[in-house]
Amino acid sequence: MNIVLAASEAFPFCKTGGLADVVGALCQQFAGNKQNKVLLFLPHYSNIVRVSSLKVVPGVYLIPMGDKIEQASLSYVNWGRVLVFFVNNRNYFDRPGLYRTKDGEFGDNDERFIFFNRAVLEGCKFIGFRPDIIHCHDWQTGLIPAYLKTVYKLDAFYTRTRSLFTIHNIAYQGHYSYASFRKAGFHPVDYTPEKFEYYGGMSFLKSGLVFADNINTVSPNYAREVQQDGAMGFGLEGVLRSRSGHFCGIVNGIDTDVWDPELDPILPIGYDASEVTKGKLAAKLALEQQCKLVQDPEKPVFGIVSRLDYQKGLDMVIPLIEKLKDRAQFVVLGMGDPLLEKAYQGLARKYAGSVSYSGRLDEELAHRIYSGSDLFLMPSRFEPCGLSQLIAMKYGTLPIVSQVGGLVDTVRGYNGSNEDTATGFFIDKFTEQGILATAEKALQVFNDRKVWLKLVRNAMRQDLSWDKSAKEYLELYHKTIG
Repeated sequence: MNIVLAASEAFPFCKTGGLADVVGALCQQFAGNKQNKVLLFLPHYSNIVRVSSLKVVPGVYLIPMGDKIEQASLSYVNWGRVLVFFVNNRNYFDRPGLYRTKDGEFGDNDERFIFFNRAVLEGCKFIGFRPDIIHCHDWQTGLIPAYLKTVYKLDAFYTRTRSLFTIHNIAYQGHYSYASFRKAGFHPVDYTPEKFEYYGGMSFLKSGLVFADNINTVSPNYAREVQQDGAMGFGLEGVLRSRSGHFCGIVNGIDTDVWDPELDPILPIGYDASEVTKGKLAAKLALEQQCKLVQDPEKPVFGIVSRLDYQKGLDMVIPLIEKLKDRAQFVVLGMGDPLLEKAYQGLARKYAGSVSYSGRLDEELAHRIYSGSDLFLMPSRFEPCGLSQLIAMKYGTLPIVSQVGGLVDTVRGYNGSNEDTATGFFIDKFTEQGILATAEKALQVFNDRKVWLKLVRNAMRQDLSWDKSAKEYLELYHKTIG
């Protein structure tokens, strides 16, 4: 099968969040089957990493952009059995950051990703690679399915090509004005509510939902939520219900080559479920030392690795820290909302020795938090799937999570009598008091070392790899092509 994945980011080349981890892992999974030829298309941002051996595809090709023509060129790198192509255009991608600066989103993001979508399709023709399927990820690639069904409908090169569109987070929709629709080169006859029109403008995400041959999102429970609950569907629940026969949920996995506490070179001592105590203790002491917390093996550590955002519910954690600072320690890694950053900076200054905050991207510290913490906080208001709770469980750190989205599909909450199967704790009521009550319950279990160790081992012994999910994606590919 000839597979093209198109995305705005993929680990290890460029990353702002979980989308990059998922795309990178899926590429490697699909390429593991020698019957598949896998290409990944990414924008060539100025801060692309790990591409010292880039090769250039000779020549340039042209992309129509409204009333002007832009040039595109390609460079590529062999990443195992995956060919990664970078779409080059200095005007659109040679700038710091992927989507935004600290002052807000780039004002021409519509043009940047119109260009990228069209450049992927023209790029396949430029290199002579005829895809059986193009797997598009999130709003930044939502125009590709639309182009295939409109502008490229009669193009013989794409006669057999089908599209799959994956929603990683429906809250981000790429909503722009009618002018963006004209720049994209679609015909005005298609500007209807059933197709492109969206509140007087256009939505890149809606375009993917309407025109893709099949759609999926990243957990079965989230697939239900975004169709049934207007608060979760962000205005697109009706579109998704109309396509329910072509919509499903496939839960994410994690890359167990990257996230493996037994072989992780960043940890002081490797450990697995059978020998967890010594390894977790060493990781905890190392984390406390690095974060300048009081070294106390008996005091529970709460970890957070997250984008600081309203979605993640981390505003609700601030009063929790105030109440538990004397009985527990908190290590927070992440950046985002300036007000939340300032709040966590203030807590770290006020309660030095009990609270640590790092406002940066730091993969090594993330590994140390996942391994050195006892509990992992994810009080999300909505969560399509979540990777952090999966990684935390792999490292024997029990998650405290809301009962939303993929958190329901991946965590088994402890109820006092299911210690043989439980892997974490569910927040019963999403209020400050409800989150505190769940944290208090978790601390009680922490002090019952026999039950605690059972839960830790339950969490670590789950199969959290991509194997099962990648198989489901390939089955969906075959169904889509068929």
